[in-house]
Amino acid sequence: MVKNKVVMITGVTQGLGKAMILRFAKEGAKLAVCARRAKELEKVKKEAESHGAEVLAVTADVSKPRDAEKFVALTIETFGRIDVLINNASILGPSPMPLLMDYPEEDFTEVIRVNSISPFLMARRVLPAMLIQGEGSVINVTSEAGHVGYAGWGAYGISKFAVEGLTQTWADELNGTSIRMNMVDPGEMDTEMHSLAVPDCNYKLARPDDVVDVFLFLASEESNGVNGQRFEAQEFKREEL
Repeated sequence: MVKNKVVMITGVTQGLGKAMILRFAKEGAKLAVCARRAKELEKVKKEAESHGAEVLAVTADVSKPRDAEKFVALTIETFGRIDVLINNASILGPSPMPLLMDYPEEDFTEVIRVNSISPFLMARRVLPAMLIQGEGSVINVTSEAGHVGYAGWGAYGISKFAVEGLTQTWADELNGTSIRMNMVDPGEMDTEMHSLAVPDCNYKLARPDDVVDVFLFLASEESNGVNGQRFEAQEFKREEL
């Protein structure tokens, strides 16, 4: 399904990103991954390699153009191609999240930059290679808070609205090519980010490992022709396809 595919994933040191790199490693993908914290990134790299995967790990903040450029260039230099890009890196911002009227402007700008600008920068640098090779898949991670506005979700929710608009617009621009761009809402998960966002949560949450199937589907040839779609990971059932 994804064996030997070159899969780039941003933000892999914890939560969903970590679950994805380990699952893709087990499935035989070649991995190019990045995060901002070098020590944690090295730990995840070694864990993925323990499953037999070939892993390129790059310390980078892909919301910065030079870091995005470096990550893509090193991936092509190492593997010769890019088959899949998963834009997962994001930050929550202040916790507890303030209402917009009280939101610190510098924090608002930082959340928008990391969560919304980095998928644009990464896709802009990856798509030319995909177009030359004649195939490819870009998957952007969104959120329910980026589909419906909720009081108190501040810059994080607004940044994910931007990701959804980016996905739809770019998918339409890619119509007629063999490249596809889709988005996935993983739903509420038992992660550090969720505990910061909803510190008083008293209901059961999905594990990050439970929501990876849809990413495998969108990374594989099974999803050829699927473009501009929004998937809810916790409702995705492979056997129905």
